[in-house]
Amino acid sequence: MTATKKKEAVHQPEKKKDKKSIIFKVGKRRTAVAKATAKPGTGKIMVNGEILQNIKNNIVKLRIQEVFLVTEKDDWKAYDFTATAKGGGVMGQTDAMRQAFARCVVEIFPELRQKFLEYDRNLLVYDPRRTEPHKPPHSSWGPRRYKQRSKR
Repeated sequence: MTATKKKEAVHQPEKKKDKKSIIFKVGKRRTAVAKATAKPGTGKIMVNGEILQNIKNNIVKLRIQEVFLVTEKDDWKAYDFTATAKGGGVMGQTDAMRQAFARCVVEIFPELRQKFLEYDRNLLVYDPRRTEPHKPPHSSWGPRRYKQRSKR
């Protein structure tokens, strides 16, 4: 290969980054992990391949809508949001998706960051708390329980 062919193969045009590009964010809650994308669209919200309005569990629906209700503006309707979650239970996945959607909204509208933190810090910040492991001799008792002692 000659030097001119190498230069042609290496040179690639640079893509311009605009504000209306696709945004990928991750949200976590215990063992549940949600991946969310936001792209220019008509304000459609998809959750695990299902439209948000079609979800039967009202608590799950309201927890996810909470992100968009806190914004108090309809600017987010210029984007389509989709999320898929794996691991954990129903509410763990819901909170993970909620966090991922909130991170997408903050990426688009940075002025909402403080509002989300004041409303509920878990919308943007991961909660590292875990259950304590059980201790060896009596692991079925739990992490801190000891045998009851008689005082008399």
